Formats: sequence, C-alpha cells, structure tokens
Amino acid sequence: MTTAIVLLIVVLGSVVFNMLSPWWFTEIASNWGNIDFAVFVTFWICGVAFILVGLFMVWAIWKYRRREGQKAAYEPENKRLEWWLTIVTTIGVVGMLAPGLIVWEEYVHVPDDAREVEITGQQWSWSYRLPGEDGRLGTVDARLITVDNPFGMDPDDPYGQDDVLVERGALHLLKDQPIKVLLRSKDVLHDFYVPEFRAKMDAVPGMVTYMWFTPTKTGIYEVLCAELCGIGHHTMRGTVIVDEADEYEAWVASRPTWGDYAARPVGDAVAGQAGYVVCAACHGQQGEGLFALNAPKLTGQSAWYMRAQIDAYKRGFRGTHPEDEYGQQMAPMAATLFDEAAVENVIAYIQSLPDEPAPATIEGDVERGADLYRGCAVCHRADGSGSSGTFAPRLAGMSDWYLARQIVLFQEHVRGHDRKDTLARQMTFMSKQLHGQDAINDVVAYINELGRQGRFASNTRVARDGIAAVTHADAPAGAPGAERRP
Repeated sequence: MTTAIVLLIVVLGSVVFNMLSPWWFTEIASNWGNIDFAVFVTFWICGVAFILVGLFMVWAIWKYRRREGQKAAYEPENKRLEWWLTIVTTIGVVGMLAPGLIVWEEYVHVPDDAREVEITGQQWSWSYRLPGEDGRLGTVDARLITVDNPFGMDPDDPYGQDDVLVERGALHLLKDQPIKVLLRSKDVLHDFYVPEFRAKMDAVPGMVTYMWFTPTKTGIYEVLCAELCGIGHHTMRGTVIVDEADEYEAWVASRPTWGDYAARPVGDAVAGQAGYVVCAACHGQQGEGLFALNAPKLTGQSAWYMRAQIDAYKRGFRGTHPEDEYGQQMAPMAATLFDEAAVENVIAYIQSLPDEPAPATIEGDVERGADLYRGCAVCHRADGSGSSGTFAPRLAGMSDWYLARQIVLFQEHVRGHDRKDTLARQMTFMSKQLHGQDAINDVVAYINELGRQGRFASNTRVARDGIAAVTHADAPAGAPGAERRP
C-alpha cells in the first residue's frame, strides 16, 4: 500500500505542479506559433500517457497486492490487449511526429520576400551583417579575418562595400518582415536562439546554415547560445531589437558599412598630441594614469579597445549609471573627440608614448590568484595581454586599482546595465566568479606579477612556483586592497 500511495502522490503532484508552475514558455513574438502547437501536442500526449500509466500502476499494485490464500495466475499472451496497446501507441507516436514534420517542412522553405541577415558566432559573442542598398551580401573569407576586418570581407567584391556591419552589438530587425538568417561560426559549434522567436539553428564551423522567422512584436529580446561552446558559454548573450519601419531605417542609416570600415582614417600621432591635452589633465602627460583623479593608465592598451570604450561613452553605455560617478566625469571628455579622425589621432598619440608597467598598489595571495585567473585567461590570455578575438583588453601592467574597481562595478551591474551593451553584460556574468574583495585582490595581485614579468609574447601560463609576494608599500591611501594583510 505504501508504494501505491507514493505513486499516487507522484502522479497527482506532477499534475498540480504543471498547472501551477510559474516556469512556462515566454510570450511568442514571431510567426512560429505552429512550433508551440507541436510542443503542446507532445506535452499533452506524454502527459496523458504518464497519468494513465501511473494510475494503472497504482491500481495494479493495490488490486494484486499479496494476500493470504491467493495465488498469481500466469498469462503469457493476450492478443486483444496487445492489439489495443499497438493501436494506441501508434496513434500517440503519429500524433507527436506529424505536427513536427509539418512545421519542419515550413521551416526549411524560406519565403521569397525574406531579407537576409548573416549572423556569426564566436567564443563568446555574436556579430551581424546586413545587405546594403543593393540588397546583396558581399563575399567573405575566413582567411581575410583580421583586427581591422573582423568579418573577413573581400575588399575586391563591389557587392560588399555597402554591407552594414554590427560587430558584437545589438541587431535590429523590421517588424513583420520575414528574415532569412545565414549562420556562420569562427571557431566551434554554436546555436543562435531567441526564446521569443522559437526558431533556433546551429552555427557550424566551415559551412553556412540557415533558418527563417518573421518578428511580429516590437521589443528588446535576448539572444542565447543553445549549444555548449566552452567555459564562457553562459555569457554568450546578445540583443535583438524589433522596430517599426521608421526606427529600423534610422538605425540602418546610423550603422557603418564595410566601406566605412575600410575608409577609417589612419591615426596621426602628431595631430593627436594636441587632442590629448584634455586627456592628459587626468590620465597624465605620459598616459601613466593618476589614482588621485581616478584615471587609469592608457599606454600599452590596444587601439581597438580604446576606440570601443570611447564609443561606449558617446553612445551612453558608460557614464550614464547614477552610481558611476567617475564614468560620468569621463563621458563629456569623450565627447570632445567629435569625429572619427580625432579619436584615431589621439589613440595614435597614446600608442606612441612609452609603456611602463603601472606600479602595484594591491596586495593579495598570488598563488590563489593564479588559480582564480584561469577563468579570466580564457578571454584575456594566460599572460594578460588581451585578445581582440574575444574582445578582451590587456590587463597585465595596467592600473591595478582600476581593474579591481571595474570588477566590482561589473558585479553590481553599474557597468553592463544597458541591455544593448552586450560585451559589458558578458563581463557581468564572468565577474561573478570572484566571490568577495579578497578574491578580487588575489587575481589583481597575480595580474600585477604578469605585468612585471612582461610576458606578452605567448599564451604560456606563468608558473606559480617561485613567484615573489606582491607588496604595496607605495599604495595610495584608500586604494583597494591597501588594508590587506602584510
């Protein structure tokens, strides 16, 4: 009897949980209601089968329980029962498969009026490419991918000059316009998935896959990677924004094309020296950074990263959160670089300045920091030199107090608060791996050690054995970690 009661509780509890559970499908925002229907049919068929089988087991256990004076009857065959089970099972299987086959037939046949959008996945971000006014995507080649050509565009293909490029940003789509998505991968297997659209498809290295859908509701939606793709898989998020026609056309007009990328002005260090005067007031004459003014070291940082951060300030991704007081100070300074040439000139001048490791101001357990840094090394490289491929800046040799502060800002969502700032939001997830200020200080102390050793030429992990303890005898008053253990 106990077994029968437990089974009955399991069956009834499962039904009640299913009816009252808050975890259910997100509200659909595309044309794929048929996919929901196919899933619901499967749920109902499996649910009814579960209830019937469960209740039958309860009844059988109760009716045929052991009792004195009764013997079991052995019946090896029952043709009537076998026919009924075969027929019912066949109906159930057909009922589950038929809706899915019908939906799949629709899924692989793209409407003639669908617009193409190319989506490229890489560890751990999404980039997008849309055809320009000619309505045709240019050719790409993985062998052409560089820091300045992240999409691998063929410079000799005239059809690619007006292609609209969105590198690791938010993708905008036009409401009620069928979209054919072409999927590529730069490294490993990924899967592009927006829960509200229901549609998903693998991005496979070395080939182009596709799917299609029609966005039906305006709004901001989150992109997920639905295929385990490495340690940062959970951070591989993106943003899709569905617009009305006016907003969509304005966004497309504001985005750079491949022709704009190729025509980006070359920075002039001489001209940039004059523009750097404003920066020098906080960051120092030699770009060495000034703790007293909360301005980090700039020299040695990658041009692509400085360019992206200036753009983030201009677009309001940084310096707009009410708790980001230092970011609010930087935002108007970034605005003084009023055009792309001014930005490139200042960056060129900064890169012409001597690069000396910033003084260590934070003490921590270097050996523990080396273990904690393993997760950071996946993007920032084992030597802390950074990587444009994962859009991770250089850490080694930079201002340690600034690194510690930024980790806290990421953890508190002061940085990465804007849903469209996909890369900063990615870092908010990774920063949660460091629990407490001690862990942050330990990692930063290890990064300091990398900066002093200056190992930026390879990805070889620095050996932990024999690393000297980090001291902070010259730490500025109030610097993060200045009160740590001696």
